[in-house]
Amino acid sequence: MQSEVIQWFPGHMAKTRRLISENLKEVDIIIEILDARIPYSSKNPEIARLIGDKPSLTILNKASLADKTITQKWIDYYKSQGKYAISVDCITGEGLSLISGAVKKILADKIERYENKGMNKKLRAMFVGIPNVGKSSLINKICGSKKAKVENRPGVTLNKQWIPTNIGFDLMDMPGVLWPKFEEKAVGENLAITGAIKDAILDTEYIAVVLCGRLKALAPELFMARYKIKEEELNACEMDYEVFELVGKKRGFLISGGEINTERTAATLLEEFRSAKIGAISLEAPAE
Repeated sequence: MQSEVIQWFPGHMAKTRRLISENLKEVDIIIEILDARIPYSSKNPEIARLIGDKPSLTILNKASLADKTITQKWIDYYKSQGKYAISVDCITGEGLSLISGAVKKILADKIERYENKGMNKKLRAMFVGIPNVGKSSLINKICGSKKAKVENRPGVTLNKQWIPTNIGFDLMDMPGVLWPKFEEKAVGENLAITGAIKDAILDTEYIAVVLCGRLKALAPELFMARYKIKEEELNACEMDYEVFELVGKKRGFLISGGEINTERTAATLLEEFRSAKIGAISLEAPAE
């Protein structure tokens, strides 16, 4: 079972880093999309280095899948750091109306300069983020039509795209980009759990076992309710793998000899977490 730090950095991601650097001068603001369930793990540390002092807005996307209380704590954390962050959901459309106002607030001085010069110049924003944080879905919500390719898997957008919107600025959509090496084991695991790394290259059983440990620690009531697990049963599990097997038994995922069908159990756990069937759960909270 996989236990080393997960890594995944296809060749096109190096190209994306170059695209970001080469196109910075063409845009007024960088809009970085994070997964609201894992704002720390889904924040590419190279983005800040690449964009330098370019104005930026952080969007915590897929908010309906995350714990709202924890998402608000992240927004407050960003504010305490003197940065702008808003909560948006590319699934329900919640928070979309906040994007235009946030961009105008951040670029207020530039907009005023344009107006003083009598320039009716349309603003330009660059959308960046890691794979599968919902960039394309969010763009399509903003545009009101399907302008960007959308699939619930990483690596769909492979080239930059200019996309007009009706909320005051044009978008340059960049392909999702990770960074070459995850230094923290938990970061790679969280990215795998949420689908930012292709399942095809992962030991999904290992990832599902890790997820069981996260759910037991962070959302035990939702976890127990979904899989009809009693509190004493959960507490009796000393190892995360025992929790994983318990889920398989509760779901009746058995093969000959009464063994757990681990492949089916892993696939079910990951799908049901990613679709919030277990509940709206955040895997990370900002430091107090």
